[in-house]
Amino acid sequence: MNNTPSANLFQPLGEGDPAVVGGYRLVAVLGTGGMGKVYLTYTPGGRPIALKVIRPEFSEDPEFRRRFKQEVHAAQRVQGLYTAPVIDSDTDGSQPWLATAYVPGPSLSHAVAQHGGLPLRSVLLLAVGVAEALHVIHGAGIVHRDLKPANVLLASDGPRVIDFGIARAADATSLTGTGVSVGTPAFMAPEQASAGTVTAATDIFALGQIAAFAAMGAPAYGEGSSHAVLYRIVHEDPDLSRVPAELLPLVTRCLTRDPAGRPTLTEIIELCHEISPAAPRQGEDWLPQAVAGSITERLRLPEPAKTPPPLPAAAPTPTQFSPQHQAPDAVNPYAPTGFAAPTAPTRSVPGVPGAVPPPGYPTHPTPAPGYQHTAPPVIHAPYVPPRQPKPKRTGLIVAGAIVGTLVVLGVIGSLLPDDSGKDSGAKSSGGSSGSGGGEPSGADQKRADPKPVSYKGIDVTTGYELLLAGSPPRPTEAQDVLYGNGDFYYYISTGVFEGSTVGSTNGKLILLNNSQKGSLETCRAETRFTEQITLDQLTNGSEMCVISDAGHIAVATYRGKSGASDPGQYVTIDLRIWRNAEEPKDN
Repeated sequence: MNNTPSANLFQPLGEGDPAVVGGYRLVAVLGTGGMGKVYLTYTPGGRPIALKVIRPEFSEDPEFRRRFKQEVHAAQRVQGLYTAPVIDSDTDGSQPWLATAYVPGPSLSHAVAQHGGLPLRSVLLLAVGVAEALHVIHGAGIVHRDLKPANVLLASDGPRVIDFGIARAADATSLTGTGVSVGTPAFMAPEQASAGTVTAATDIFALGQIAAFAAMGAPAYGEGSSHAVLYRIVHEDPDLSRVPAELLPLVTRCLTRDPAGRPTLTEIIELCHEISPAAPRQGEDWLPQAVAGSITERLRLPEPAKTPPPLPAAAPTPTQFSPQHQAPDAVNPYAPTGFAAPTAPTRSVPGVPGAVPPPGYPTHPTPAPGYQHTAPPVIHAPYVPPRQPKPKRTGLIVAGAIVGTLVVLGVIGSLLPDDSGKDSGAKSSGGSSGSGGGEPSGADQKRADPKPVSYKGIDVTTGYELLLAGSPPRPTEAQDVLYGNGDFYYYISTGVFEGSTVGSTNGKLILLNNSQKGSLETCRAETRFTEQITLDQLTNGSEMCVISDAGHIAVATYRGKSGASDPGQYVTIDLRIWRNAEEPKDN
């Protein structure tokens, strides 16, 4: 295979591009979007990754930073077969960034622009893969909000959905109304275009748009000015005249104006199975040969730089290295041949001037092979401990005398009465056997499980939160429950999820299956978790584990929500709380 990279795919760094971001040496420009610029770089182990640096306009907005941090945290929990996982990030630095796995495949928009619409089998496999990706994304409490052909990459073994949830952070800024465009009008849902309402069903509409686009080679609502396209999305029916008849039931249902009338992700997958002549199965042949050639082209990656970046004359810019990941005396770790470490003139590292390792990797005192030094290495004499004098035999005699004395004292101590309190007799029973001084055994040192306390019929009003430490737990109004300190809250929003959600900002939730019994053991054993659960996932009697960062664990049993005739909007839960069941987490 020819190793010459395509000039169109990997653009060289320009004058305004940083050389290093967060310890990663940038190699080429992959693309530019509404929120930032994407670069190709490599991990120290030589794996290519795509690193997106957020535009300065967004970085300067405090609300964006807060939302961006929360969304990246949630995105790191998304580990699906059809998503590009988040590898690393810095949400607190002068210019935020995040890195994801590099996917060697064209975007759907690029593939259609170059080769036209896809055949039926490819479209069905595309729809199934995107539906599975959305299932994982929604399960992490994220709505994509900007699902479009440019955010669907066509890999050799199926599609990959990227940039999930990040657009929500941009929606919180004032920049979206002053010329900075994040969403793509041609692929918005009617409720998103008219009122800004975004729910999980919004992504279903976008999936229908993607399927129609892949099949026809053009957007279902046509092209033109943003205002014209948005008007058609809100008020007119899509043009599906070129969609294959087999796909029409799927696309038509997804593009229903009423969000409640759109199919679920499970129904979409079932529809694809019904439409497909054979069982949908991803494989190396899922794409036409011409599109598959674009994947081969993207495997011809440019080589990592073989020389370190030059030392800056002045203080490094915010994007040259991220303050979040700096550490004193850090060195270049296990870098592959040619991986260049970033420079930082304020550092002194033997042999590697200014080297700062990428985050998450151990340091190593020896630079990688092929690393060219710009200055002679500083060689330190190895530390040699002073020779210890050979011990004399008299030491053995003294040591034996000390041990004998301790044994005698232990025996005497075991015969003395315990004056530690009224309960000392019970606590010290059997403790003299081998304990040497009445110290508790290993079983006694283990934290005893607390006894549960139950509370029935707690009404949690929307916008209110409660703490498990309260006795009884009393819901209190929160200024902003999504960024508050509550162990459990109820929230209604037309801008994030359809209907309403319960969640935790001071811990995590686990929705138990019907076969699971809510208990302290069950909650401790579960490894899956989320921060939000939509009410449409709950029925009367549904149980959720609530695990507080303060160390409390509870089983919350959902008992329903307020009716249409009630003056307030609330959910009713029963709580069974084990207080101080775990060590509190450091925040």
